[in-house]
Amino acid sequence: MSKAYKVIDHTYDVVVVGAGGAGLRATFGLALKGLKTACISKVFPTRSHTVAAQGGISAALSNMGKDDWRWHFYDTVKGADWLGDQDAIEYMCREAMPSVIELEHYGVPFSRTESGHIYQRPFGGMTTEYGEGPPAHRTCAAADRTGHAILHTLYQQSLKNQAEFFIEYFALDLIKDVDGKISGVMAWNLDDGTIHRFKAQMVIIATGGYGRCYFSCTGAHTQTGDGSAMVLRAGLPLQDMEFIQFHPTGIYGAGALITEGVRGEGGYLTNSEGERFMERYAPHAKDLASRDVVSRSMTIEMNEGRGCGESKDFIHLHIEHLEPDVIAQRLPGISETAKIFAGVDVSREPIPVLPTVHYNMGGVPTNYLGEAVQPVNGDTDVIIPGLMAVGEAACVSVHGANRLGSNSLLDLVVFGRAAADRCAEILVPGAKQQDLPGDAGDSALDWLDSRRHARGSYSTAELRGEMQRTMQAHCAVFRTEELMAEGVNKMADIWSKMDDLKISDSGMIWNSDLVETLEFDNLMAQALVSIHGALERKESRGGHAREDFPDRDDTNWMKHTVAWLNEDGTSRFDFRPVHNYTLSDDVDAVPPKARTY
Repeated sequence: MSKAYKVIDHTYDVVVVGAGGAGLRATFGLALKGLKTACISKVFPTRSHTVAAQGGISAALSNMGKDDWRWHFYDTVKGADWLGDQDAIEYMCREAMPSVIELEHYGVPFSRTESGHIYQRPFGGMTTEYGEGPPAHRTCAAADRTGHAILHTLYQQSLKNQAEFFIEYFALDLIKDVDGKISGVMAWNLDDGTIHRFKAQMVIIATGGYGRCYFSCTGAHTQTGDGSAMVLRAGLPLQDMEFIQFHPTGIYGAGALITEGVRGEGGYLTNSEGERFMERYAPHAKDLASRDVVSRSMTIEMNEGRGCGESKDFIHLHIEHLEPDVIAQRLPGISETAKIFAGVDVSREPIPVLPTVHYNMGGVPTNYLGEAVQPVNGDTDVIIPGLMAVGEAACVSVHGANRLGSNSLLDLVVFGRAAADRCAEILVPGAKQQDLPGDAGDSALDWLDSRRHARGSYSTAELRGEMQRTMQAHCAVFRTEELMAEGVNKMADIWSKMDDLKISDSGMIWNSDLVETLEFDNLMAQALVSIHGALERKESRGGHAREDFPDRDDTNWMKHTVAWLNEDGTSRFDFRPVHNYTLSDDVDAVPPKARTY
């Protein structure tokens, strides 16, 4: 099959796949260090999904009240429901302050206090005094378009430092050298239809999450986690894929995100009776409890008949009591989004919202330097040579079972930089690389060819819709053995139908039908290990809430699940221990306790 394609070869020190916040922070960090770097992106960099992040980036700067990075560390461990690795969490929270100040110096236009400092707002799960004090003003914001501001700044810095971009190239698969080490990427140039083979000392996966395997999702349609699927196809595992975060406030019917910053500025939720119900579920934090707690509380209200609207299937989010100046200055994008997607004037009426898939805690298992790892015999990590992962595509794991809002933008910049720094330590610019086998990349081209000429019975849209509805119904906010087992059977049925796909366009230039089919393949791989992992984990923890196992089980399940996808669409599992230790003596590890807000 591969003989039909002319392959254009490139050699770089590092290839970064993905040009969102994590990919760009790694890319320009690598360029700064003098490593010859290529960044491959299927969309123009400033269209990467980081552009849609609204609320802010967390750092204990103490600009608007007393704060401490150790409190941030405690909140993150607790938010992660004790599944986060505490060495990595210490690294992230300690590096938060210099990372945000560095962003400011690079040109991120943060909102300002009257004294000229970076403006910070409260966010869910962010507290003071190790959870005993009032909410922390820790989330640094550029109005409600923080991701937009950060992404544009990082792209500008990448261009300034002469990083090389391959824009609108679709990464197909990882390739290995003669020793079996990851040594590059195959990619398809959508613009002219050519195939490119990138050889590199290191590949960094920064392709984001896979939220689009669900029907209702705050993510862009491009959010298909292509890099993580490439890792599965290379015979490597993904970690903690059962932990999927539902954001409490996606716009009803559209899924568009309404930032947690709305509640940070004083917004609140009510049920059909006008009751501020979060006071019942989280008496201390109320509307600023962590996302999994708020999402489940909203779902319970709707399940018990107190939802709003004719079908009682959404909740009201109020900001009409806020001063118009506050809305105009701090939440301008929200007014616009609510008007477009819900037909609501936020100064007069509430916004209809419901929990919507927002973030994937799982991904490629890595250490805090960004190096991909896999377990051997369950308790020893082995570094996978030639492979790194950063951002939502990685599982460091700083987010554990549930991510705190505003920790994701922090994760991107801290670990994007860490990966670049690590590459500078272990790679020699321009070093001679091991030869590639003669058939390197052939399997990727065989896959491309099989999809390109598929003439079966089912359209991609048809099967993708089945997958999304199955995941939405069978692997959602609340889960049971029976419900998920039924979902696993339905997913196996969809998997079997994938051999009977049909493509209407066999061209190689801007073939969106083929792109969406390859993305669907990638989504299916990740959806399968997610629902299999959810069935495997017999406890409730963070974003994984099982009605048949309602309690957290630290004795049997305080461990990371690591999943490989078999060729028949089933999964096999191993486990990694959670790192209940810190990197230094500056902060003590937080022992497990009941997680209440």
